Amino acid sequence: MTNPQRGAVEFRAVRKDYGNFTAIPQLNLSIEPGQLVTLLGPSGCGKTTTLRMLAGLETPTEGAILIGGQDVTRLPANRRDVTMVFQSYALFPHMTVFDNIAYGLESDGIKKAEARKLAENGLDLVGLSGLGDRLPSELSGGQQQRVAVARALVLEPQVLLLDEPLSNLDARLRRRVRTEIRELQQRLGFTAVYVTHDQDEALAVSDRIVVMKDGLIAQDGTPRDLYESPASEFIADFIGEANVIDCQVLSVQGDMARIRAGGAEIGLPARGAGPGPAKLAVRPGAFRVAETGDGLDGKVATAAYLGDHIEYEIDSGAGRLFVVDDTSTTAFAPGTPVRLQFRGVGVALIA
Repeated sequence: MTNPQRGAVEFRAVRKDYGNFTAIPQLNLSIEPGQLVTLLGPSGCGKTTTLRMLAGLETPTEGAILIGGQDVTRLPANRRDVTMVFQSYALFPHMTVFDNIAYGLESDGIKKAEARKLAENGLDLVGLSGLGDRLPSELSGGQQQRVAVARALVLEPQVLLLDEPLSNLDARLRRRVRTEIRELQQRLGFTAVYVTHDQDEALAVSDRIVVMKDGLIAQDGTPRDLYESPASEFIADFIGEANVIDCQVLSVQGDMARIRAGGAEIGLPARGAGPGPAKLAVRPGAFRVAETGDGLDGKVATAAYLGDHIEYEIDSGAGRLFVVDDTSTTAFAPGTPVRLQFRGVGVALIA
C-alpha cells in the first residue's frame, strides 16, 4: 500500500548544540509531500545544519525528525531514504557519466541490467541522453550538475536534498539550471529541500521559503508572502531591497489600518499593529515619482537611465531612498524637488 505520508518531513522541537554553542535552539517545521521548500538565510543562520540533520550527517541534541511519518532521528544516513546533491557535484572523475549514475543503484544491490536501464532513464530525465560515455571533465558545469541530480533521482528517494547546488555556476547558467530543477521537481512531484543564500534563486524555485536567522525561523511563507509582506525589517532587507521608513498608524478597523507617512495616507493590512508610531517597508518599485501631489517630499540626488526603467536615489525626510521608476522614460534631473507617492503593491507594515 502506498504511504500517503511519503515525502513528508517534520522537525519536532529539534535542538542542535556544538559544545557550548547552540546552532539551532528549537526548530519546528513541517514540509508537505511534493513541495520544494528552500532554507534561506545569511551565513551561520543554521540552514546547512538543518539540512545535514535531515540527511543524517548530524544528530540532533534534542527533538525528533520524521520522514514519511517514520522517526529517523537516530537512523544513519544510508537508511533514511533521502539523497543529496552537493555544491561540489561529488562525481567520480574516473567514471563515465553513465557509471556515475548507476553506481548508487548497484551499491543498493540492484542487478546490473536493471541499474543500467534506470541510469538511462535518469539521463533522459535531465536531458543528457547520448552523453553517458563521457567523463565528467568533458561536460560543462551545468551538465555536471544535472548528472548529480540524475544520480540522486534514480534512487527514488522520499526527499531530495540540494545543498547550494548552483553556487559553482556562473550567473547565466545558474538561471537556466535552477529553471530546469524546478520544472523537473514539478513534473515528477518529489519533495525537495533546497539550501541557498541567494534570494533570487529562492524566489524563483520555491513553493515555500523558510528564512532563518540565528538558528530560528524568522519567517515561513510563499515567495510572494515574503516579498510583499515581510514580517520584520530583517526580512524586508534580506529578501530583495526595501526602504524602511517611519509612519504613523492613524486607526485600525478589523484587519486594516490607516497609515500616514509624510504627506500621504494609505490603507494596509494591520498585521497586529495598533495606533501609534510604526515602520513601513517600501520596495523600490512601489513609489511613483511625481512633480506635485500628496506624498513624501524629496529631492533627486542621482538618476540613472537603464533602458526599461530609471533608478533614483532621492533624499527625503525619511532618509535617502532607492526608487525604481518603470513608468517613465524621462528622468528628473538631480536637484529636482519631487513627491513620492505610494503605488499600493510592495508596501507593508512591519514590526
